[in-house]
Amino acid sequence: MKLVTYGTGKGDSRLGALIGGDAVLDLAQASGGKPAFASMQALIDAGADALAQAKKLAASASRDAVSPLSSVKLAAPLPRPVRMRDCSLFLEHMEAGLNKIARQTADADPDPEAKYAELTGEGGRFRFNPLLKQRVIYYNCDTLAFSGPDDEIVWPSDSNWMDYELEWACVVGKPGENVTKEKAREHIFGYTIFNDWSARDTQLAVMECNLGPGAGKDFALSNGIGPCIATVDEFDDPYKLTMTARVNGEEWSRGTTGSMHHSFEDAVAEFSRDRSLVPGEMIGSGTVLGGCGLELGRQLADGDVVELEIEGIGVLRNKVVRRH
Repeated sequence: MKLVTYGTGKGDSRLGALIGGDAVLDLAQASGGKPAFASMQALIDAGADALAQAKKLAASASRDAVSPLSSVKLAAPLPRPVRMRDCSLFLEHMEAGLNKIARQTADADPDPEAKYAELTGEGGRFRFNPLLKQRVIYYNCDTLAFSGPDDEIVWPSDSNWMDYELEWACVVGKPGENVTKEKAREHIFGYTIFNDWSARDTQLAVMECNLGPGAGKDFALSNGIGPCIATVDEFDDPYKLTMTARVNGEEWSRGTTGSMHHSFEDAVAEFSRDRSLVPGEMIGSGTVLGGCGLELGRQLADGDVVELEIEGIGVLRNKVVRRH
């Protein structure tokens, strides 16, 4: 199933199931108002039986509980995750990004090649750390800063470098502690598209302090997710999905979920070691190779429309606008 959170223009928030690609079923109405269908988080918390009931409701959708998709406004499918960690699961992006930043930094030096060697060599600020291959490295996202389909992303006034990041994320559906990698997929509820909006000039400045991206990725609506959460059973193999990014209709990025060095199962196993997974938490993948303007030497402009698409999930579309 593809599950959404949506509104009808009356200040409401409803849990829905997409029907046939052009309609949405109000699960609460179809169920007679059962609490498990009050929200996405309520459905996740209610567990496997509630999800099975949702599938039955979608299979025999009552006409009076169905609305045309064009008549509703989709929101972030999980508007306020209980926790989110964005990881470095695609390592090729990390290596390419570090090299790009090192090259740009070195170009301002009187001896660019020597400076580049210093920055990327042993102990250098932009050296690819081998720990990235051994562990799932992450930072915590602000769960109050989520955006959904067609939201306008108003850029921070102190940044002039707007960038997207083509990612996806899994949603944890089942609690657990010390989960093995072999059992990890049983704890995944589904997948969504994730746009890790990045104020690059701010990010590069604050990362000089070696404490992560900070304000460069932490601003209003900076964590874009949607358009839906596609449940695990939608996919024969989630690691064979095409990922693309378009800006104003022009393709900028193309990759595949199969190029991940670490899997979501790796992350679930590592994050549950000696602590509990929480239903409704999200795990971001990090950026696929070539999945951002930084790697491509391109920047977004005021008014650009960015579309991230992942096979089997859909399209997450947003416009970026400068604060005036």
